[in-house]
Amino acid sequence: MIFRNNIAIQLYSGLLLLSIGLFSCQEKKGEQTTSINQPIPGPLIQAGESNAFLPYLTNHNGKTYISWVEQSENTNRLFYGQLDQNEVQSIQLITEGNDWFVNWADYPQIQFFQDGSIVAFFLKKSGPGTFSYDIMVTLSNNGKDWTLPKKLHDDGTQTEHGFVSMSPWGENMLITWLDGRNTGGGHNHDHGHHGQMTLRAAVMNSNGEKLEEWLLDDRVCDCCQTGSTISSSGPAVVFRDRSETEIRDIGIINWEGSQWKETKIIHMDLWEIPACPVNGPRIASFGKDLAIAWYTAAQDRPEVKVVFSEDNGNSFGIPIRVGLGKTLGRVDLEIIDNQHAFITWMEEGKILGRRVNKNGKLGSPIEIAKSSEKRSSGFPQMTKTDGQIWLAWTDDSQDLKKIQTASLKLDEVISD
Repeated sequence: MIFRNNIAIQLYSGLLLLSIGLFSCQEKKGEQTTSINQPIPGPLIQAGESNAFLPYLTNHNGKTYISWVEQSENTNRLFYGQLDQNEVQSIQLITEGNDWFVNWADYPQIQFFQDGSIVAFFLKKSGPGTFSYDIMVTLSNNGKDWTLPKKLHDDGTQTEHGFVSMSPWGENMLITWLDGRNTGGGHNHDHGHHGQMTLRAAVMNSNGEKLEEWLLDDRVCDCCQTGSTISSSGPAVVFRDRSETEIRDIGIINWEGSQWKETKIIHMDLWEIPACPVNGPRIASFGKDLAIAWYTAAQDRPEVKVVFSEDNGNSFGIPIRVGLGKTLGRVDLEIIDNQHAFITWMEEGKILGRRVNKNGKLGSPIEIAKSSEKRSSGFPQMTKTDGQIWLAWTDDSQDLKKIQTASLKLDEVISD
């Protein structure tokens, strides 16, 4: 059981001034998106008279898979299928219900176990409170027949549970989530006399049995996505932390030997904000190397940054600023090799992407798609499979939402 470190913020004021200077040197004024390496359009997912939205991408054994939600009247249905350049194949209904909690930033996901079994989760209302909902998990060993959904957590409180990340860990699955069992069911950012939002993790086998569970941090930001990866050195989990003085910078907790280490702040942005910015970090690994991307608006400067680690998060290089100056975040990230990562984010009505080298060199920004900045456009998704980067996002430009997909060739991205 790991609890957060209390950080003496004032000790880092000098570091803040230094980092601002570094970032100002990195700022790319007047950059234009490039016509090189434009994404290749992929299949369109639309659902007749229903909304199709909340895509999520993953991969297994060299194949790309996409899940999404279709919503008509009061019914929500979670689907998945295999994605290729021309169509979504073998579409299967995972589960459906009329009592779900459906949120633009807290979306259902699927993930594959080593043996090919699949786990999926969605959020289900647990009580009358606006933010009273549970994480429901269902599994399949053939992709067609799914188990009766059951709660991931066992606290029994009608409070907020969500913002899940899942990563295969050997033959099992590491699952992390935000857990509001101590909050009393409200969603007040000061929580009044109630407790704090916590970060928890568990390991589950392909039969749906929890083998172990941990409290990772006892005070975190209320509603930002978590991220996880399994490097060759073990698991690492990233999230938006929350200090006693409302500093909400990005924290990491990594596994060492047989236990979790304490929370470490990736970089002291010193973003003081008395509310949740609904913008979580992303993490990916290649061997023991990590790449982490996040959004911050410290000092009223909206920025997207990437940082690399060569030792599973024990130490970090200097953060690299990748945005163009007016970003609203919603980042995703894939690490390509031990030198490069590819990041996507949203800025001025566009989904943008670019290569980042760990030495600080940036590829030209690529315009992936036009997109609204409304909540209904959600968070663009990305995964890396067999020489390609796949992308998916919600198109909310019409009355009924639909899902657009596209791909980029990795060798072209690296050679940009």
